[in-house]
Amino acid sequence: MPFRTKPLGKSAIINLTLFLSLMILSFIVGLTVSPTWTVVKTVLDVTTDDDNQIFYTFKDKPQYFTAVNRDESTLFVLEGTAELQPEIQEEYIVEDSADGKKTYYRLEAKRHWGIWSLLPAICAILLCWVSREPITSLLGGIVSGALLLGMYDLTGEVLIPTLGTASVAGILILYLWLLGGLLGVWSKTGAAQAFAEWITRKVVKGPRTAKLVAWLLGVLFFQGGTVSTVLVGTTVKPVADKENISHEELAYIVDSTASPIASQLAFNAWPGYVQAFIFVSGVSFLATEADRIAFFFSSVPFCFYAIFAVLGTFLLSIEKPLFLGKGMKTAMERARSTGKLDSDTAAPLAAPELQSTSVPKGYQASMFEFVLPLVLLICIAVGTYIAFGSPNVHWAFGIALLLAASMSLFRGLTIKELMAGIGQGMKGLVIGSVILLLAITIGSVSAQAGGGAYLVQVFGDTLPWFLLPVLLQLLTMTIAFSTGTSWGTYAVAFPLAMPLAWAVANGQDLSHPWFFMTLCFAAVMDGSVYGDQCSPISDTTVLSSMCTGCDLMDHVKTQIPQATFAAVIAAVLWTTLAYFAGVGFGG
Repeated sequence: MPFRTKPLGKSAIINLTLFLSLMILSFIVGLTVSPTWTVVKTVLDVTTDDDNQIFYTFKDKPQYFTAVNRDESTLFVLEGTAELQPEIQEEYIVEDSADGKKTYYRLEAKRHWGIWSLLPAICAILLCWVSREPITSLLGGIVSGALLLGMYDLTGEVLIPTLGTASVAGILILYLWLLGGLLGVWSKTGAAQAFAEWITRKVVKGPRTAKLVAWLLGVLFFQGGTVSTVLVGTTVKPVADKENISHEELAYIVDSTASPIASQLAFNAWPGYVQAFIFVSGVSFLATEADRIAFFFSSVPFCFYAIFAVLGTFLLSIEKPLFLGKGMKTAMERARSTGKLDSDTAAPLAAPELQSTSVPKGYQASMFEFVLPLVLLICIAVGTYIAFGSPNVHWAFGIALLLAASMSLFRGLTIKELMAGIGQGMKGLVIGSVILLLAITIGSVSAQAGGGAYLVQVFGDTLPWFLLPVLLQLLTMTIAFSTGTSWGTYAVAFPLAMPLAWAVANGQDLSHPWFFMTLCFAAVMDGSVYGDQCSPISDTTVLSSMCTGCDLMDHVKTQIPQATFAAVIAAVLWTTLAYFAGVGFGG
Protein backbone atom coordinates (compact mmCIF):
# COMPACT_ATOMS: atom_id res chain seq x y z
CA MET A 1 0.00 0.00 0.00
CA PRO A 2 1.61 3.32 -1.01
CA PHE A 3 2.47 5.76 1.78
CA ARG A 4 0.25 8.81 1.56
CA THR A 5 0.84 12.16 3.22
CA LYS A 6 -1.35 15.19 3.56
CA PRO A 7 0.04 18.11 1.54
CA LEU A 8 1.20 21.17 3.41
CA GLY A 9 -1.45 23.84 3.77
CA LYS A 10 -0.96 27.39 2.54
CA SER A 11 -0.34 28.78 6.02
CA ALA A 12 2.22 26.06 6.78
CA ILE A 13 4.09 26.85 3.55
CA ILE A 14 4.09 30.57 4.41
CA ASN A 15 5.36 29.90 7.95
CA LEU A 16 8.08 27.51 6.78
CA THR A 17 9.21 29.87 4.01
CA LEU A 18 9.35 32.80 6.41
CA PHE A 19 11.26 30.77 9.00
CA LEU A 20 13.87 29.51 6.52
CA SER A 21 14.26 32.95 4.93
CA LEU A 22 14.94 34.59 8.28
CA MET A 23 17.44 31.90 9.27
CA ILE A 24 19.31 32.19 5.97
CA LEU A 25 19.38 35.98 6.33
CA SER A 26 20.76 35.67 9.87
CA PHE A 27 23.47 33.26 8.69
CA ILE A 28 24.51 35.56 5.83
CA VAL A 29 24.61 38.62 8.09
CA GLY A 30 26.68 36.73 10.64
CA LEU A 31 29.23 35.80 7.96
CA THR A 32 29.43 39.10 6.08
CA VAL A 33 28.75 41.92 8.57
CA SER A 34 31.41 42.87 11.08
CA PRO A 35 30.30 44.21 14.47
CA THR A 36 30.90 47.76 15.59
CA TRP A 37 32.24 48.24 19.10
CA THR A 38 30.81 51.00 21.25
CA VAL A 39 32.48 52.22 24.43
CA VAL A 40 29.85 53.34 26.93
CA LYS A 41 30.85 55.57 29.86
CA THR A 42 28.85 55.45 33.10
CA VAL A 43 29.41 57.78 36.06
CA LEU A 44 29.74 55.84 39.32
CA ASP A 45 28.54 56.76 42.78
CA VAL A 46 31.60 55.65 44.75
CA THR A 47 31.83 54.94 48.48
CA THR A 48 34.88 54.16 50.63
CA ASP A 49 34.74 51.35 53.21
CA ASP A 50 36.51 51.11 56.57
CA ASP A 51 39.65 49.77 54.87
CA ASN A 52 39.71 52.75 52.50
CA GLN A 53 38.70 50.54 49.55
CA ILE A 54 36.44 52.15 46.95
CA PHE A 55 33.27 50.48 45.70
CA TYR A 56 29.88 51.23 44.21
CA THR A 57 26.63 49.44 44.93
CA PHE A 58 24.88 47.42 42.24
CA LYS A 59 21.79 45.30 42.98
CA ASP A 60 22.34 45.79 46.72
CA LYS A 61 25.89 44.38 46.55
CA PRO A 62 29.20 46.26 46.79
CA GLN A 63 31.30 46.17 43.62
CA TYR A 64 34.98 46.80 44.37
CA PHE A 65 37.23 48.00 41.58
CA THR A 66 40.58 49.53 40.72
CA ALA A 67 40.63 52.72 38.67
CA VAL A 68 43.37 54.11 36.41
CA ASN A 69 43.96 57.68 35.31
CA ARG A 70 42.38 58.74 32.07
CA ASP A 71 45.79 59.04 30.37
CA GLU A 72 46.52 55.40 31.20
CA SER A 73 43.17 54.12 29.97
CA THR A 74 42.91 51.73 27.04
CA LEU A 75 39.21 52.24 26.39
CA PHE A 76 38.98 56.02 26.90
CA VAL A 77 40.59 56.82 23.56
CA LEU A 78 38.01 54.57 21.90
CA GLU A 79 35.02 56.25 23.56
CA GLY A 80 32.26 56.32 20.96
CA THR A 81 32.66 53.66 18.29
CA ALA A 82 35.46 51.47 16.98
CA GLU A 83 35.60 48.92 14.20
CA LEU A 84 38.04 46.52 15.91
CA GLN A 85 37.48 44.65 19.14
CA PRO A 86 39.25 46.40 22.05
CA GLU A 87 41.84 44.46 24.02
CA ILE A 88 39.68 44.67 27.16
CA GLN A 89 35.90 44.91 27.57
CA GLU A 90 35.68 46.79 30.89
CA GLU A 91 37.79 49.41 32.61
CA TYR A 92 37.45 51.91 35.45
CA ILE A 93 38.98 55.37 35.25
CA VAL A 94 39.27 58.34 37.60
CA GLU A 95 39.41 62.02 36.71
CA ASP A 96 40.38 64.97 38.92
CA SER A 97 38.21 68.07 38.62
CA ALA A 98 39.37 71.66 39.07
CA ASP A 99 38.04 71.73 42.65
CA GLY A 100 40.07 68.65 43.58
CA LYS A 101 37.20 66.18 43.60
CA LYS A 102 37.58 62.80 41.97
CA THR A 103 35.01 61.42 39.53
CA TYR A 104 34.97 57.71 38.73
CA TYR A 105 33.68 56.12 35.53
CA ARG A 106 33.10 52.62 34.24
CA LEU A 107 33.91 52.11 30.58
CA GLU A 108 32.31 49.12 28.86
CA ALA A 109 33.00 47.90 25.34
CA LYS A 110 29.81 46.62 23.73
CA ARG A 111 29.39 45.34 20.21
CA HIS A 112 26.46 45.58 17.86
CA TRP A 113 25.71 44.79 14.25
CA GLY A 114 23.85 48.00 13.47
CA ILE A 115 20.23 47.50 12.45
CA TRP A 116 20.93 43.77 12.19
CA SER A 117 21.30 43.65 15.99
CA LEU A 118 17.51 43.72 16.16
CA LEU A 119 17.19 40.67 13.90
CA PRO A 120 16.76 38.00 16.66
CA ALA A 121 13.96 39.95 18.36
CA ILE A 122 12.34 40.81 15.02
CA CYS A 123 12.44 37.13 14.00
CA ALA A 124 10.75 35.98 17.20
CA ILE A 125 8.09 38.70 17.16
CA LEU A 126 7.35 38.33 13.43
CA LEU A 127 7.10 34.55 13.64
CA CYS A 128 4.85 34.83 16.71
CA TRP A 129 2.62 37.27 14.89
CA VAL A 130 2.33 35.17 11.73
CA SER A 131 2.29 31.61 13.07
CA ARG A 132 0.64 32.21 16.49
CA GLU A 133 2.88 29.43 17.80
CA PRO A 134 5.26 30.76 20.47
CA ILE A 135 7.67 27.85 20.97
CA THR A 136 8.92 27.58 17.38
CA SER A 137 8.84 31.39 17.09
CA LEU A 138 11.05 31.89 20.13
CA LEU A 139 13.35 29.10 18.97
CA GLY A 140 13.54 30.86 15.61
CA GLY A 141 14.66 34.06 17.32
CA ILE A 142 17.24 32.16 19.36
CA VAL A 143 18.62 30.39 16.28
CA SER A 144 18.72 33.70 14.41
CA GLY A 145 20.74 35.28 17.21
CA ALA A 146 23.07 32.29 17.41
CA LEU A 147 23.73 32.47 13.65
CA LEU A 148 24.32 36.21 13.85
CA LEU A 149 26.78 35.75 16.74
CA GLY A 150 28.51 32.82 15.04
CA MET A 151 27.47 30.40 17.79
CA TYR A 152 26.71 27.34 15.69
CA ASP A 153 26.67 24.94 18.66
CA LEU A 154 23.18 25.93 19.76
CA THR A 155 23.09 23.71 22.83
CA GLY A 156 26.68 24.14 24.03
CA GLU A 157 27.10 27.86 23.35
CA VAL A 158 23.59 29.24 23.77
CA LEU A 159 21.07 27.06 25.60
CA ILE A 160 23.22 25.44 28.28
CA PRO A 161 25.10 28.65 29.33
CA THR A 162 21.80 30.56 29.56
CA LEU A 163 19.59 27.87 31.08
CA GLY A 164 22.22 26.21 33.26
CA THR A 165 22.20 28.99 35.85
CA ALA A 166 20.91 29.37 39.39
CA SER A 167 18.34 31.97 38.32
CA VAL A 168 16.82 29.66 35.70
CA ALA A 169 16.78 26.78 38.20
CA GLY A 170 14.91 29.08 40.55
CA ILE A 171 12.36 29.83 37.83
CA LEU A 172 11.81 26.13 37.14
CA ILE A 173 11.40 25.35 40.82
CA LEU A 174 8.98 28.23 41.32
CA TYR A 175 6.76 28.05 38.25
CA LEU A 176 6.90 24.37 37.35
CA TRP A 177 7.24 22.60 40.71
CA LEU A 178 5.80 24.92 43.33
CA LEU A 179 3.17 26.80 41.33
CA GLY A 180 2.28 23.70 39.31
CA GLY A 181 2.04 21.60 42.45
CA LEU A 182 -0.12 24.19 44.24
CA LEU A 183 -2.50 24.52 41.29
CA GLY A 184 -2.63 20.73 41.04
CA VAL A 185 -3.59 20.34 44.71
CA TRP A 186 -6.30 22.98 44.36
CA SER A 187 -7.60 21.27 41.24
CA LYS A 188 -7.62 17.82 42.88
CA THR A 189 -9.40 19.00 46.02
CA GLY A 190 -11.76 21.38 44.25
CA ALA A 191 -10.62 24.17 46.60
CA ALA A 192 -10.28 26.83 43.88
CA GLN A 193 -13.71 25.98 42.54
CA ALA A 194 -15.18 26.14 46.04
CA PHE A 195 -13.65 29.58 46.55
CA ALA A 196 -15.01 30.72 43.20
CA GLU A 197 -18.48 29.56 44.14
CA TRP A 198 -18.28 31.29 47.55
CA ILE A 199 -17.02 34.63 46.26
CA THR A 200 -19.55 34.47 43.45
CA ARG A 201 -22.34 34.16 46.02
CA LYS A 202 -20.98 36.78 48.43
CA VAL A 203 -19.16 39.38 46.31
CA VAL A 204 -19.36 38.82 42.58
CA LYS A 205 -22.69 39.78 41.08
CA GLY A 206 -21.63 39.69 37.44
CA PRO A 207 -18.71 40.30 35.07
CA ARG A 208 -18.09 43.81 36.40
CA THR A 209 -17.59 42.84 40.03
CA ALA A 210 -15.52 39.80 39.00
CA LYS A 211 -13.18 42.04 37.01
CA LEU A 212 -13.10 44.56 39.85
CA VAL A 213 -11.89 41.79 42.17
CA ALA A 214 -9.08 41.07 39.68
CA TRP A 215 -8.19 44.77 39.42
CA LEU A 216 -8.20 45.26 43.19
CA LEU A 217 -5.99 42.23 43.76
CA GLY A 218 -3.58 43.56 41.12
CA VAL A 219 -3.35 46.80 43.09
CA LEU A 220 -2.96 45.01 46.42
CA PHE A 221 -0.18 42.76 45.11
CA PHE A 222 1.93 45.83 44.30
CA GLN A 223 5.23 43.93 44.31
CA GLY A 224 4.65 43.76 40.58
CA GLY A 225 6.11 41.58 37.86
CA THR A 226 5.88 37.82 38.06
CA VAL A 227 4.63 37.70 41.66
CA SER A 228 1.59 39.83 40.85
CA THR A 229 0.68 38.04 37.62
CA VAL A 230 0.82 34.60 39.22
CA LEU A 231 -1.11 35.53 42.36
CA VAL A 232 -3.85 37.52 40.64
CA GLY A 233 -4.23 35.19 37.67
CA THR A 234 -4.52 31.97 39.65
CA THR A 235 -6.82 33.53 42.25
CA VAL A 236 -9.33 35.18 39.96
CA LYS A 237 -9.46 32.80 37.00
CA PRO A 238 -12.04 30.38 38.49
CA VAL A 239 -14.30 33.32 39.38
CA ALA A 240 -13.87 35.03 36.02
CA ASP A 241 -14.58 31.81 34.11
CA LYS A 242 -17.89 31.39 35.90
CA GLU A 243 -18.89 34.93 34.87
CA ASN A 244 -18.01 34.43 31.18
CA ILE A 245 -15.13 36.91 31.22
CA SER A 246 -12.96 36.32 28.18
CA HIS A 247 -9.41 35.21 28.85
CA GLU A 248 -8.20 38.19 26.81
CA GLU A 249 -9.93 40.59 29.23
CA LEU A 250 -8.58 38.86 32.31
CA ALA A 251 -5.03 38.58 30.94
CA TYR A 252 -5.05 42.31 30.15
CA ILE A 253 -6.20 43.26 33.66
CA VAL A 254 -3.61 40.95 35.25
CA ASP A 255 -0.76 42.19 33.03
CA SER A 256 -1.65 45.88 33.18
CA THR A 257 -1.81 45.98 36.98
CA ALA A 258 1.54 44.22 37.45
CA SER A 259 4.51 46.41 36.50
CA PRO A 260 2.48 49.65 36.18
CA ILE A 261 1.21 49.46 39.76
CA ALA A 262 4.65 48.39 40.99
CA SER A 263 6.10 51.65 39.64
CA GLN A 264 3.33 53.66 41.33
CA LEU A 265 3.20 51.96 44.73
CA ALA A 266 6.95 51.52 44.69
CA PHE A 267 7.40 50.09 48.20
CA ASN A 268 9.34 47.24 46.66
CA ALA A 269 12.69 46.48 45.05
CA TRP A 270 12.26 48.93 42.15
CA PRO A 271 13.67 52.15 43.73
CA GLY A 272 16.77 50.38 45.06
CA TYR A 273 17.46 48.84 41.66
CA VAL A 274 16.82 51.94 39.55
CA GLN A 275 18.75 54.41 41.72
CA ALA A 276 22.02 52.66 40.84
CA PHE A 277 21.70 53.87 37.23
CA ILE A 278 20.71 57.53 37.67
CA PHE A 279 23.74 59.07 39.36
CA VAL A 280 24.98 62.14 37.44
CA SER A 281 28.17 63.88 38.47
CA GLY A 282 27.56 67.41 39.71
CA VAL A 283 23.80 67.01 40.19
CA SER A 284 23.10 67.73 43.84
CA PHE A 285 19.64 66.11 43.99
CA LEU A 286 21.14 62.82 42.71
CA ALA A 287 24.26 62.88 44.86
CA THR A 288 23.51 60.10 47.36
CA GLU A 289 21.47 56.91 47.29
CA ALA A 290 18.88 58.53 49.58
CA ASP A 291 18.68 61.52 47.21
CA ARG A 292 18.11 59.24 44.22
CA ILE A 293 15.44 57.19 45.94
CA ALA A 294 13.70 60.41 46.96
CA PHE A 295 13.93 61.55 43.34
CA PHE A 296 12.36 58.24 42.27
CA PHE A 297 9.34 58.79 44.50
CA SER A 298 9.01 62.45 43.50
CA SER A 299 8.75 61.29 39.86
CA VAL A 300 5.91 58.85 40.53
CA PRO A 301 3.09 61.40 39.85
CA PHE A 302 4.58 61.99 36.39
CA CYS A 303 4.64 58.32 35.36
CA PHE A 304 1.59 59.02 33.24
CA TYR A 305 1.58 55.76 31.32
CA ALA A 306 1.45 53.71 34.53
CA ILE A 307 -1.35 55.92 35.85
CA PHE A 308 -3.46 55.61 32.71
CA ALA A 309 -2.70 51.88 32.37
CA VAL A 310 -4.06 51.19 35.86
CA LEU A 311 -6.95 53.61 35.33
CA GLY A 312 -7.70 51.99 31.96
CA THR A 313 -8.03 48.53 33.48
CA PHE A 314 -10.31 49.94 36.18
CA LEU A 315 -12.57 51.50 33.56
CA LEU A 316 -12.53 48.25 31.60
CA SER A 317 -13.52 46.42 34.78
CA ILE A 318 -16.61 48.55 35.22
CA GLU A 319 -17.15 48.37 31.43
CA LYS A 320 -16.79 52.12 30.92
CA PRO A 321 -13.50 52.19 28.97
CA LEU A 322 -12.19 55.41 27.47
CA PHE A 323 -10.92 53.40 24.52
CA LEU A 324 -11.35 49.78 23.48
CA GLY A 325 -9.57 48.04 20.62
CA LYS A 326 -11.53 46.00 18.11
CA GLY A 327 -9.97 42.72 19.26
CA MET A 328 -10.84 43.26 22.91
CA LYS A 329 -14.37 44.37 22.02
CA THR A 330 -14.85 41.21 19.93
CA ALA A 331 -13.53 39.02 22.76
CA MET A 332 -15.91 40.59 25.27
CA GLU A 333 -18.93 40.20 22.99
CA ARG A 334 -18.00 36.59 22.20
CA ALA A 335 -17.63 35.59 25.85
CA ARG A 336 -20.84 37.28 26.99
CA SER A 337 -23.04 36.02 24.15
CA THR A 338 -21.67 32.51 23.59
CA GLY A 339 -19.77 31.65 26.78
CA LYS A 340 -16.62 30.96 24.71
CA LEU A 341 -13.71 32.26 26.76
CA ASP A 342 -11.16 31.86 23.95
CA SER A 343 -11.18 32.44 20.20
CA ASP A 344 -11.65 29.51 17.83
CA THR A 345 -7.96 29.54 16.88
CA ALA A 346 -6.63 29.93 20.43
CA ALA A 347 -4.06 27.61 21.98
CA PRO A 348 -4.28 28.53 25.71
CA LEU A 349 -1.05 28.25 27.67
CA ALA A 350 -2.86 26.72 30.66
CA ALA A 351 -3.26 23.06 29.75
CA PRO A 352 -6.60 21.19 30.03
CA GLU A 353 -5.30 19.51 33.18
CA LEU A 354 -5.79 22.82 35.01
CA GLN A 355 -9.10 23.74 33.39
CA SER A 356 -11.24 21.27 35.32
CA THR A 357 -11.32 19.55 38.69
CA SER A 358 -11.14 15.83 39.42
CA VAL A 359 -12.22 15.65 43.05
CA PRO A 360 -12.18 12.06 44.40
CA LYS A 361 -15.54 10.56 45.24
CA GLY A 362 -16.61 11.36 48.81
CA TYR A 363 -14.15 14.25 49.28
CA GLN A 364 -15.83 17.48 50.41
CA ALA A 365 -14.20 20.52 48.84
CA SER A 366 -13.59 23.51 51.12
CA MET A 367 -12.75 27.04 50.11
CA PHE A 368 -10.47 27.32 53.16
CA GLU A 369 -8.06 24.93 51.43
CA PHE A 370 -7.68 27.71 48.85
CA VAL A 371 -7.87 30.78 51.07
CA LEU A 372 -5.50 29.78 53.89
CA PRO A 373 -2.53 28.77 51.67
CA LEU A 374 -3.09 31.91 49.57
CA VAL A 375 -3.16 34.20 52.63
CA LEU A 376 -0.03 32.49 54.00
CA LEU A 377 1.65 32.89 50.62
CA ILE A 378 0.94 36.62 50.58
CA CYS A 379 1.99 37.12 54.20
CA ILE A 380 5.33 35.37 53.63
CA ALA A 381 5.99 37.30 50.42
CA VAL A 382 5.26 40.65 52.07
CA GLY A 383 6.92 39.68 55.35
CA THR A 384 10.17 38.63 53.71
CA TYR A 385 10.14 41.88 51.73
CA ILE A 386 9.81 43.90 54.93
CA ALA A 387 12.47 41.84 56.69
CA PHE A 388 15.02 41.37 53.89
CA GLY A 389 14.25 44.04 51.30
CA SER A 390 12.89 41.65 48.64
CA PRO A 391 10.11 39.04 48.72
CA ASN A 392 11.23 35.41 48.96
CA VAL A 393 8.66 33.92 46.61
CA HIS A 394 10.18 30.43 46.79
CA TRP A 395 9.53 30.31 50.54
CA ALA A 396 6.06 31.73 50.00
CA PHE A 397 4.97 29.24 47.35
CA GLY A 398 6.78 26.30 48.98
CA ILE A 399 5.16 26.78 52.39
CA ALA A 400 1.78 27.42 50.76
CA LEU A 401 2.12 24.14 48.86
CA LEU A 402 3.03 22.29 52.06
CA LEU A 403 0.01 23.76 53.84
CA ALA A 404 -2.37 22.94 50.98
CA ALA A 405 -1.04 19.38 50.79
CA SER A 406 -1.23 18.88 54.56
CA MET A 407 -4.79 20.19 54.73
CA SER A 408 -5.88 17.89 51.91
CA LEU A 409 -4.34 14.84 53.63
CA PHE A 410 -5.88 15.81 56.96
CA ARG A 411 -9.30 16.07 55.31
CA GLY A 412 -9.13 12.63 53.76
CA LEU A 413 -7.17 12.76 50.51
CA THR A 414 -4.82 9.81 50.08
CA ILE A 415 -1.11 10.18 49.35
CA LYS A 416 -1.64 8.60 45.94
CA GLU A 417 -4.44 11.03 45.07
CA LEU A 418 -2.40 13.99 46.33
CA MET A 419 0.65 13.08 44.22
CA ALA A 420 -1.58 12.50 41.19
CA GLY A 421 -2.94 16.03 41.62
CA ILE A 422 0.53 17.53 42.00
CA GLY A 423 1.71 15.62 38.93
CA GLN A 424 -1.24 16.86 36.88
CA GLY A 425 -0.56 20.42 38.02
CA MET A 426 3.08 20.25 36.95
CA LYS A 427 2.09 18.67 33.65
CA GLY A 428 -0.32 21.53 33.03
CA LEU A 429 2.48 24.12 33.26
CA VAL A 430 5.17 22.33 31.24
CA ILE A 431 4.44 24.15 27.97
CA GLY A 432 4.18 27.53 29.69
CA SER A 433 7.45 26.92 31.53
CA VAL A 434 9.20 25.99 28.28
CA ILE A 435 7.98 29.23 26.69
CA LEU A 436 9.16 31.19 29.73
CA LEU A 437 12.66 29.67 29.52
CA LEU A 438 12.84 30.35 25.79
CA ALA A 439 11.82 33.96 26.43
CA ILE A 440 14.69 34.28 28.92
CA THR A 441 17.10 32.76 26.40
CA ILE A 442 16.15 35.08 23.56
CA GLY A 443 16.49 38.04 25.92
CA SER A 444 20.07 36.95 26.60
CA VAL A 445 20.79 36.45 22.90
CA SER A 446 19.33 39.86 22.03
CA ALA A 447 21.51 41.50 24.67
CA GLN A 448 24.61 39.80 23.24
CA ALA A 449 23.64 40.98 19.76
CA GLY A 450 23.71 44.55 21.07
CA GLY A 451 20.26 45.73 20.01
CA GLY A 452 19.94 48.05 23.00
CA ALA A 453 23.42 49.54 22.50
CA TYR A 454 22.64 50.18 18.83
CA LEU A 455 19.37 51.97 19.54
CA VAL A 456 20.99 54.14 22.19
CA GLN A 457 23.77 55.10 19.77
CA VAL A 458 21.31 55.97 17.00
CA PHE A 459 19.01 58.14 19.09
CA GLY A 460 21.41 59.46 21.70
CA ASP A 461 22.58 62.58 19.84
CA THR A 462 19.44 63.50 17.89
CA LEU A 463 16.95 64.55 20.56
CA PRO A 464 15.40 68.08 20.53
CA TRP A 465 15.00 69.31 24.09
CA PHE A 466 11.22 69.67 24.22
CA LEU A 467 10.77 66.25 22.59
CA LEU A 468 13.39 64.52 24.72
CA PRO A 469 10.95 62.82 27.16
CA VAL A 470 8.73 61.38 24.42
CA LEU A 471 11.70 60.29 22.30
CA LEU A 472 13.20 58.59 25.35
CA GLN A 473 9.82 56.92 25.77
CA LEU A 474 9.91 55.65 22.17
CA LEU A 475 13.52 54.49 22.57
CA THR A 476 12.83 52.52 25.74
CA MET A 477 9.56 51.13 24.36
CA THR A 478 11.52 49.73 21.41
CA ILE A 479 14.33 48.30 23.54
CA ALA A 480 11.97 46.68 26.08
CA PHE A 481 9.65 45.30 23.39
CA SER A 482 12.65 43.84 21.55
CA THR A 483 14.26 42.32 24.64
CA GLY A 484 11.20 41.53 26.79
CA THR A 485 12.53 43.19 29.94
CA SER A 486 11.95 46.53 31.64
CA TRP A 487 14.73 46.15 34.20
CA GLY A 488 17.25 45.27 31.50
CA THR A 489 16.14 48.37 29.60
CA TYR A 490 16.72 50.54 32.67
CA ALA A 491 20.33 49.34 32.81
CA VAL A 492 20.81 50.32 29.15
CA ALA A 493 18.83 53.56 28.99
CA PHE A 494 19.24 55.40 32.30
CA PRO A 495 23.05 55.84 32.08
CA LEU A 496 22.38 57.64 28.77
CA ALA A 497 19.12 59.42 29.57
CA MET A 498 19.95 61.12 32.87
CA PRO A 499 23.30 62.73 31.89
CA LEU A 500 21.75 63.67 28.54
CA ALA A 501 18.74 65.28 30.22
CA TRP A 502 21.00 67.25 32.55
CA ALA A 503 23.24 68.38 29.68
CA VAL A 504 20.21 69.47 27.65
CA ALA A 505 18.67 71.29 30.62
CA ASN A 506 21.88 73.26 31.21
CA GLY A 507 22.84 73.70 27.56
CA GLN A 508 19.40 75.08 26.67
CA ASP A 509 19.24 77.08 29.91
CA LEU A 510 15.86 75.59 30.82
CA SER A 511 13.84 77.34 33.49
CA HIS A 512 13.13 74.21 35.54
CA PRO A 513 15.97 71.67 35.08
CA TRP A 514 14.90 69.48 38.02
CA PHE A 515 11.37 69.20 36.64
CA PHE A 516 12.69 68.50 33.14
CA MET A 517 14.86 65.64 34.44
CA THR A 518 11.85 64.31 36.38
CA LEU A 519 9.85 64.09 33.14
CA CYS A 520 12.73 62.34 31.35
CA PHE A 521 13.08 59.89 34.22
CA ALA A 522 9.34 59.11 34.15
CA ALA A 523 9.44 58.64 30.37
CA VAL A 524 12.22 56.05 30.64
CA MET A 525 10.40 54.26 33.46
CA ASP A 526 7.11 54.12 31.60
CA GLY A 527 8.49 53.43 28.14
CA SER A 528 10.28 50.39 29.54
CA VAL A 529 7.13 49.19 31.33
CA TYR A 530 5.05 49.56 28.15
CA GLY A 531 7.56 47.64 26.02
CA ASP A 532 7.89 44.86 28.59
CA GLN A 533 4.14 44.62 29.09
CA CYS A 534 3.35 44.39 25.36
CA SER A 535 6.23 42.17 24.25
CA PRO A 536 5.37 38.54 23.43
CA ILE A 537 8.84 37.51 24.65
CA SER A 538 8.40 39.08 28.11
CA ASP A 539 8.14 36.77 31.12
CA THR A 540 5.22 38.75 32.58
CA THR A 541 3.35 38.58 29.25
CA VAL A 542 3.86 34.82 29.13
CA LEU A 543 2.85 34.38 32.78
CA SER A 544 -0.24 36.56 32.41
CA SER A 545 -1.35 34.31 29.57
CA MET A 546 -0.38 31.13 31.40
CA CYS A 547 -2.15 31.94 34.68
CA THR A 548 -5.36 33.13 32.99
CA GLY A 549 -5.52 30.37 30.40
CA CYS A 550 -5.18 32.78 27.47
CA ASP A 551 -3.56 32.28 24.09
CA LEU A 552 -0.27 34.23 24.13
CA MET A 553 -0.73 36.10 20.86
CA ASP A 554 -4.43 36.74 21.54
CA HIS A 555 -3.32 38.44 24.76
CA VAL A 556 -0.63 40.46 22.99
CA LYS A 557 -2.87 41.58 20.11
CA THR A 558 -5.81 42.58 22.29
CA GLN A 559 -3.68 44.35 24.90
CA ILE A 560 -1.59 46.57 22.61
CA PRO A 561 -4.39 48.98 21.50
CA GLN A 562 -5.37 49.91 25.07
CA ALA A 563 -1.74 50.12 26.21
CA THR A 564 -0.85 52.29 23.20
CA PHE A 565 -3.76 54.61 23.91
CA ALA A 566 -2.40 55.17 27.43
CA ALA A 567 1.12 55.66 26.05
CA VAL A 568 -0.06 58.31 23.56
CA ILE A 569 -1.80 60.29 26.32
CA ALA A 570 1.39 60.09 28.39
CA ALA A 571 3.49 61.28 25.44
CA VAL A 572 1.27 64.33 24.92
CA LEU A 573 1.44 65.27 28.60
CA TRP A 574 5.24 64.84 28.78
CA THR A 575 5.79 66.95 25.68
CA THR A 576 3.52 69.72 26.95
CA LEU A 577 5.09 69.80 30.41
CA ALA A 578 8.61 69.59 28.97
CA TYR A 579 7.90 72.71 26.93
CA PHE A 580 6.83 74.61 30.02
CA ALA A 581 9.85 73.28 31.89
CA GLY A 582 11.98 75.02 29.27
CA VAL A 583 10.21 78.35 28.83
CA GLY A 584 8.93 78.71 32.37
CA PHE A 585 5.45 78.25 33.73
CA GLY A 586 3.23 81.16 32.98
CA GLY A 587 5.29 82.49 30.08
